[in-house]
Amino acid sequence: MIFEFDLEGIHLAARQILDSDPKKVILFYGEMGAGKTTLVKEIAKSLGVEGATSSPTFSLVNEYHINPHERLFHFDMYRLKSESEAYDMGMDEYIYSGHWCLIEWPELIPNLIPEAHTTVKLSVLDDGRRRLVFENI
Repeated sequence: MIFEFDLEGIHLAARQILDSDPKKVILFYGEMGAGKTTLVKEIAKSLGVEGATSSPTFSLVNEYHINPHERLFHFDMYRLKSESEAYDMGMDEYIYSGHWCLIEWPELIPNLIPEAHTTVKLSVLDDGRRRLVFENI
């Protein structure tokens, strides 16, 4: 699926992703400033996360409760120095927990990506709008 939107319509992009039956592990690709974190925040909100969400750039992972039995883990791998750091933090346990795992900069952890996942590729168009390419794998 390909979807184009402006940042005022990012909630529509989040809804489009969730309505397309994504896997629980969603990988977000895109250059710095493409809107990955903003989109993740909108997806979290659409899933029912209440309150403020923030980028886990320095902590690598933020955990949010959707309901008493379901969680969302938001990862930002940008500052990861090596894939072994992800193993050391138990990332494989998060990924195979059955909870939502939304991962920015997944290209830094290629050996941890599960076979079944969803990819979201964001790019900035010349007019400032965003192009989203979504694929279940």
